[in-house]
Amino acid sequence: MQLDSAEEKPPDGSSPAAEGSPASLEHAFSKTLHGLSRQESGSGNARHAVLKDLSALIDAAESDRFFEAGRSGESLRGMPEILGQVAKALEKFAAPPKEKADGGLDGHSGVAEKATEVGLLFLRLLGKVETAKRSPACPAWKTGLRHLAGPMYVFATTHRWKQPWTSPRSQRVADEVLSLLLRVTECSSVAGFLCGENEDDRGSFAVVLGLLKPRLNKETWKDNPAVKHVFSWTLQQVTQPWLSQHLEKILPPSLLISDDYQTENKILGVQCLHHIVINVPAADLLQYNRAQVLYHALFNHLYMPEHDLIQAVLLCLLDLFPVLEKALHWKGDAARATTHCHEVLQLILTHMEPEHRLLLRRTYARNLPAFVKKLGILTVRHLKRLEQVIIGYLEVYDGPEEETRLKILETLKLVMQYTWPRISCRVVVLLKALLKLICDVARDTSLTTEATKSALLQEATDCLILLDHCSQGQVKVRQESASRFQLASLFLGNPSGCHWLLVWPARFGHQHGGC
Repeated sequence: MQLDSAEEKPPDGSSPAAEGSPASLEHAFSKTLHGLSRQESGSGNARHAVLKDLSALIDAAESDRFFEAGRSGESLRGMPEILGQVAKALEKFAAPPKEKADGGLDGHSGVAEKATEVGLLFLRLLGKVETAKRSPACPAWKTGLRHLAGPMYVFATTHRWKQPWTSPRSQRVADEVLSLLLRVTECSSVAGFLCGENEDDRGSFAVVLGLLKPRLNKETWKDNPAVKHVFSWTLQQVTQPWLSQHLEKILPPSLLISDDYQTENKILGVQCLHHIVINVPAADLLQYNRAQVLYHALFNHLYMPEHDLIQAVLLCLLDLFPVLEKALHWKGDAARATTHCHEVLQLILTHMEPEHRLLLRRTYARNLPAFVKKLGILTVRHLKRLEQVIIGYLEVYDGPEEETRLKILETLKLVMQYTWPRISCRVVVLLKALLKLICDVARDTSLTTEATKSALLQEATDCLILLDHCSQGQVKVRQESASRFQLASLFLGNPSGCHWLLVWPARFGHQHGGC
């Protein structure tokens, strides 16, 4: 298929821009835009022809007349709007194709080449803007830049990282486009470009969201595999107080991405929601019941068995709880209502007890101390379940780093600090679990480092000291009433592993401080 821009070229081979008239320049760009909009199904030669024509138009045009109107009395927005439409068409042309049902890409091998060609055209356009800035006779460059900036930013963000549709060269060109765009707009960072660096500059975040909006609805967001990455990365560059004014535009796409069936998209969406939670005021999140919508969307993910997703969800929920609690009003003469944090902790403990996958066990244990800190003395509501989880997790070896056991010991210390009146009736069970852990560590011949063993023993000792304080000295009494041999033979069964346990009473008494 031949393109209009190629077919209607003047017979003498000269570019339409050579006539020097802004009207003819605008007409030439309009024809090129028409050809560019039709070339998606065209051949490689057709693509090359339209891009070559466009490059010739840009090179032949004079910078100080590039953004002028065609005739006297016309609006100065004529050429800038045409250039903006050309930039949008080029950005769409270079976008990667739709994902296949199996997760692959259809024909992405040529995307990097197209992106490189488009990036070079964008660099030429920005060069024209930079030249026009130095000419006092061309004030319309600002309008032109405003139309060009959004599509160029989306293009650069799509292609500047390693992806299946990029190559080292296309990444380099896209990075150059973004760097030159920031320089021309006089912004020191991407955040400054999106939010504005002074009171008069409103930034380009709204423009970028407007470009992404048609591609971020339920029917279209899977058609371009790059749009979710562009949206996510752009969103995370904008912080408070600028984010709240765009809440209606950023919340639906974030929920949409997080609700996908692919774990990768779920995690990406949850990260977007987390950024919104920590950068939007609580009053805005509580309005129209948005916080409850966020909570239910996140809570449903806790039933998934992917540890990376669980980690992202728990971090987001911990920051969402203070927002939800602002809507609760407790009356002193009534029992405290069960908060969302209680509901989540109850579900976590339910999942932790039978869980056998190490990665999930580590994820749950890693976040358990934060929930105990959050609830404080109200952790007593979950004490029975916590006791079962703590004892069960202390018994299982967790690999050379022992992350799970260390976090469970940290959790135990916090539980005893917050719920100490309820600990005395659990002394026997907890003491037995801690001493068994000490014996297991002492006779461990695996790849666990000495530093990790030392950390485990130190944490266990701290727990024993706290347990003794909570039980008014019952631990010390039991230790003194039992012979060292009985304690060792109860848990070890071999003399080679008794060394630490036999010297433990002296260490305990020294650290105990005589209590």
